[in-house]
Amino acid sequence: MNAIVKEFKVIDTDTHVIEPYDLWTSRISAKYGDKVPQVHWDANMNEDAWYFNGERTGAAAGAAMAGWHEYPPKRPQKLEMVDPSLYQNKARLKKMDEYGIYAQILYPNVAGFGAGRFLGLGDTELMLACVKAYNDWLTEWASIDPKRLIAQCALPFWDLDATVAEMTRCARMGHKGVIFCAEPETFGLPKLTDPHWDRLWAAAQELGLPINFHVGAGDMWYFDMMHPSVKPHAAFASMGALFSLDLAQTIAQLTCGGVCHRFPKLNFVVVESGVGWIPYQLASLDYQWLNCGAHKENPEYKLLPSEFFKRQIYGSFWFERATLKPTIDILGPDNILYETDFPHPTSMSPGPATSAIAPADYMELAFDGIDRKIVEKIVHGNAARIYHLD
Repeated sequence: MNAIVKEFKVIDTDTHVIEPYDLWTSRISAKYGDKVPQVHWDANMNEDAWYFNGERTGAAAGAAMAGWHEYPPKRPQKLEMVDPSLYQNKARLKKMDEYGIYAQILYPNVAGFGAGRFLGLGDTELMLACVKAYNDWLTEWASIDPKRLIAQCALPFWDLDATVAEMTRCARMGHKGVIFCAEPETFGLPKLTDPHWDRLWAAAQELGLPINFHVGAGDMWYFDMMHPSVKPHAAFASMGALFSLDLAQTIAQLTCGGVCHRFPKLNFVVVESGVGWIPYQLASLDYQWLNCGAHKENPEYKLLPSEFFKRQIYGSFWFERATLKPTIDILGPDNILYETDFPHPTSMSPGPATSAIAPADYMELAFDGIDRKIVEKIVHGNAARIYHLD
C-alpha cells in the first residue's frame, strides 16, 4: 500500500451509490402506480432504464462505469453486469480498502444531483415521499459503517417548509451534509442569490450542514452543444470537461450575491469541480468587484470575493497533475478537497477502458514533493472539519 494512504485516513469527497431498482417501489404506496420511479427494459435502447411518471429519464446502469470494458458513452445494459461495489455496501467497503480510501461522501444519481427530476412527477405528496424514501434508504445503506460511508440528504427544494423539516430529520439520522441544486431557476424556482433561500441557508448554518453543489444539477446544455457530425466519444469527452467549469457561476453568486456575507458560518462545496481554474476566477472576481465599483455600492461587504471563498467555499479535484501544485501555491491548501467520482465515467477507477490510475498511485504522483502537513489537510483534514467527521 502506498505511503499517503498508509499515513492518512483519506476522505473521498465525491462518490455515488448506484440506486437499486426497487428503491422507490419498495417504499412508496402502490396507490401511485406507474408514477413512482421504477426500472423497465427499454427495447429501443436495449438496456434497463429509469422511468418517472411513465417517462424515461436515463439508463439504469449508465453511471455504473468503474471497471467497465467500454469507453463512455457506451455503458452496461443492466446493473447486474457491473462490479457489486458500485451498489452493495459490503462490497463498497472492500473496494475502498483496495483503493486506499478510508471514507466516502455519498451522492445520488437517478433523481439528478440536486433532486430536480422529482419535479417531473407532478404530485407534491409523491415528490416529498420520494425524497424521504431516498434519504431513508441511504441512511440504511450507510449504517453498515457510518464513519466510512457518509450520508448526505436530498431536499424537496420546491417547498421550503418541507426542506427545512427534511434537513432537520436527516441531521438527526446522522447525515453530514445537504445536496442542493446549483441552478434552481432551471426548474422555475428563484436563483441562488434570491433572499427566498435565506431560510434554507439559515437552517443549514444552524445545523452545521455544508451545502454541496454537484455538477450537472441544472441546465444540461453541454449534452447537445456539438453538431451531430461530431463522433460520440469526442462529444462526451467535451461535455465531461465542461461540467466542472459550470460551477464558476455558483462561486460568483455565493461571493458576489451576498450569500456568504449573510451566512458567514455556512460552508459550501463545489463538487466534481476541479481546482485549477479557481485561482483565475477569484482573481477575476476581485478585479471586477473593485473595477466596477461594487465595493462602494456594497460597503457592508467587508471581504473581497476571494476572501469570502477562502472563508467558506471548497473545491474538489480528482485527476489534475500540472495544475495542482500551482493552485495550492496560489490558493493555499485550506479550501481544497480530494475526490475520485467513483464509479462515474470520469472517475479514478482503473479498468480496460479508461486512462485512470488507482487512487493510491495517483496521490503519490500528484503530491510528490508537497509538504505532508498540506497533504493531510487536502486528503483528510479539510473534509473532516467541514463534515464533522472523526
